[in-house]
Amino acid sequence: MSASHLTKNALAHSLKSLMEHTPLNKITVKHLVDHCGVNRQTFYYHFQDIYALLGWIYQTEAVESLTEYRSYSTWTDGFYKIFCYIVNNKTFCCNTLDSLGRTHLDAYLYEVTHDLIMGVIDELACGIKVCSEDKEFVANFYTLAFTGLIIQWMRGGMQEPPKQIIEKLSELIDGNVLRALHRYENKLPST
Repeated sequence: MSASHLTKNALAHSLKSLMEHTPLNKITVKHLVDHCGVNRQTFYYHFQDIYALLGWIYQTEAVESLTEYRSYSTWTDGFYKIFCYIVNNKTFCCNTLDSLGRTHLDAYLYEVTHDLIMGVIDELACGIKVCSEDKEFVANFYTLAFTGLIIQWMRGGMQEPPKQIIEKLSELIDGNVLRALHRYENKLPST
């Protein structure tokens, strides 16, 4: 691992540690570098601001580990991993949810969910003549529904077990994505 990556990881660990007891909006670069034991110049060499570090954390810790779950038979496992990440990083994620950094949590949830759903759609659309705009519309619809569900689950204190939510989701959408793709089959893209 490069020195740059080690430094970024150390800064990420410090930010997550500080967020255990301090709202993100109250954490300054000075707090962060003092906690991490590096100087401000080192921080700014790697990140523009704390929100850039926050985005990097979501990108590297969670997004990259879900590529193997982009199929119809594995999407529930990928979605479960998203829930597990949030549960395992509850304070960090909830602190982000209640801060100006919320856009980074939203972007993380949208990106990983969209990637999973698009993999399913691409697999199911094999042999179906559906334009990319329609596939993207279906993916966006399900992505927004799923991410909204996760946000509400977080806001509600994460009471319902993730496996139970995923079972309900699976029941709800079983066959519906394929039906949606067939409804768009052979339609010309709108101009």
